[in-house]
Amino acid sequence: MSQTQKILVIGAGRSSSNLIQYLIQHAAEENWTVRVGDVDIRNAQQKIAGYEAVAVAFALDGASDGQRKQEIAEADLVISMLPASMHMPVALDCLEFDKNVITPSYIPDEMWALDAAAKAKGIVMLNEMGVDPGIDHMSAMEIIHRLKAEGAELESFESFTGGLVAPESDDNPWNYKITWNPRNVVLAGYGGTARYQEDGGMKYIPYQRLFREITPVEIEGYGHFDGYANRDSLKYKKIYGLETIPTLYRGTLRRGGYCKAWDALITLGLTDDSFEVDKPSSLTWKQFTQSFLPSGSYGSTEDQLKRFCNDDTVYQKLVWLGLLSEEPLGVEKGTPAEILQKRIESKWVLGAHDKDMIVMWHRFRFKKEGARHEISASLITLGDDTIYTAMSKTVGLPIAIAAKKILRGEWTLSGVTLPVTPDIYVPILEELRTFGIQFQEQHKLLS
Repeated sequence: MSQTQKILVIGAGRSSSNLIQYLIQHAAEENWTVRVGDVDIRNAQQKIAGYEAVAVAFALDGASDGQRKQEIAEADLVISMLPASMHMPVALDCLEFDKNVITPSYIPDEMWALDAAAKAKGIVMLNEMGVDPGIDHMSAMEIIHRLKAEGAELESFESFTGGLVAPESDDNPWNYKITWNPRNVVLAGYGGTARYQEDGGMKYIPYQRLFREITPVEIEGYGHFDGYANRDSLKYKKIYGLETIPTLYRGTLRRGGYCKAWDALITLGLTDDSFEVDKPSSLTWKQFTQSFLPSGSYGSTEDQLKRFCNDDTVYQKLVWLGLLSEEPLGVEKGTPAEILQKRIESKWVLGAHDKDMIVMWHRFRFKKEGARHEISASLITLGDDTIYTAMSKTVGLPIAIAAKKILRGEWTLSGVTLPVTPDIYVPILEELRTFGIQFQEQHKLLS
């Protein structure tokens, strides 16, 4: 019998449920031991409940260098489900102890500097293995490579992903509930300028216009969505092999109307993360909102906010959030963004019987044999419940499958790596289809 292999999962938050479930369900047949560490041991214990024969839950602070190093040194493969900003120390430890590592997050620029050393040691640092980034790359590359093999000339590639609420659980005027890191929701696009390419020219969208410049997306059976631009679409031109494509745009999906209302919060100043509010513990939500309304406004706070919004639907969304409530803010300190985050965490919460939904949509326009064509590919994945969510499925399952391939020795990867080559994306997408995670394609002739 082969030697038991140890998998270390660092972080047992919302997106890790399906990952950990897959690993422990395959542990006996694959001869794995799964160690799940989280700063809150209760998260880890909940994720492995009933599988203590093959899995261990323990308290682990990912920022604690000594404990983290010790655990990584004893592992055969490391999966970091920590916040993106904490992956680099894990990667450096894995390099020190010659351990393969997988993350679901965007590769930080400084990690590319580890590529040569990782290759020299024969270890892989496989990043962007979640849903977005992750499944978006793999599904796009599958179609891009197919079209190129058929002699097509790509003119445009657009890609959007949204973590949303399932239609049957969509019961608030924002058509949105929190299914992942709420701080990332509040600070989407904050402090930067989105850039993409359109018809061969550069386009820039500063933060204050980000939620106004919307791409409408229709998906059969699921209706209308609004897409807004991701921070940097162009870094994938070379990675995707699309250096000469005229149009390249990557974005995020929300239900229709969300972006217009969120733009009102930006314009009001409630997503500002650059300063702390003075004595917030003494303020009600209504007073807090009043402090951001334009100087010299007249009438009640309600009338001022209504004029500010200049749109009753937007106004009603802000009222529903409780921005005119006489409730105290309930915080001792915080930036406007941090205070708003606490509010939406309490308002946009998944109910006990709610389900979430992942929506992904690609559109390719290309020339082939003298004619212009369009292919749209859409993915809809629904969660099972509030634990095994669509977000958890689509983030965790690609990582789990990749871990299996690496530990079996079926992949000979090394260096800092993305899932954009057929040896990686073909088996991942094939197995995802067995879980019902698959794209539906539509093709039409344009001219």
